[in-house]
Amino acid sequence: MKITTSKRFINCLILTSFSFVLFSSLKITDGNNYLSTGNKIKVIVIDAGHGGEDGATHGAFSKEKDVALEVALKLGKAIEDRLPDVKVIYTRKTDVFVKLYERINIANKEKADLFISIHCNSMPNIRQRYVVKGKAHYRSIPDPRPKGTETFVSGFGRLDEQDAAVRENASILLEKDYKDNYQGFDPNDPESYIIFSLMKNAFRDQSIKLASLVQDEYVKSGRVNRGVQEKSLAVLARAGMPAILTEIGFISNPEEEKFINSDDGQAEIVTNIVNAIVNYKKQVES
Repeated sequence: MKITTSKRFINCLILTSFSFVLFSSLKITDGNNYLSTGNKIKVIVIDAGHGGEDGATHGAFSKEKDVALEVALKLGKAIEDRLPDVKVIYTRKTDVFVKLYERINIANKEKADLFISIHCNSMPNIRQRYVVKGKAHYRSIPDPRPKGTETFVSGFGRLDEQDAAVRENASILLEKDYKDNYQGFDPNDPESYIIFSLMKNAFRDQSIKLASLVQDEYVKSGRVNRGVQEKSLAVLARAGMPAILTEIGFISNPEEEKFINSDDGQAEIVTNIVNAIVNYKKQVES
């Protein structure tokens, strides 16, 4: 259907109004060219990876699902202690299985400002040779050599899955009665969708910023830095907010398995992540 000049003018006016409201709440900070919302960090969702029947990954004496839960609960408590104005929500508090998309749906429903998923890394199996009574034997074990931390953000492969969450959260940036004031506004319209694309890029940039701050804190503690990575992860794909998945260490590495299971190790990891959140919060709210 042909769009009349009058309708084009109205659409442009709507888009301009929406853009003004959106960019009034977005800003460039500290010279890093990343967009951050001017909203305060009020709700953080903590996700303990795996759980229940989804718990095959393990080390010599511990399972990833258990370590992730222990660290997630300690992290939530530390956030509440250090940032009493922030509400912490968990995707699970016990050894239960929660579907991947349901985890991020919890964050979307709660209008979370951050989503942080806790995991342990592990390597594929390798063939190990060992000798018993002079006779060589072979067994398959996870590669024990790699170590260090890395933090993931959602890759470009799943950007389309984020659309619904972004459209939902976009309304927060507008007046509560925007539907009444802007009759005919269609978030799926090609013109209007430009704004939603900008919002997705903003969330991605914020996720990278938070992930970088987390990795910086790990490095300060002497951990091996495997960097910030982009990956098409289902648990992050539909996030309507900055979202990261952090691998706190290799459960397949004997030294790191001991570290991530120890009280001191978990305390250090929690402090690292909380410090990153505090720094991120200051930058966003400044």
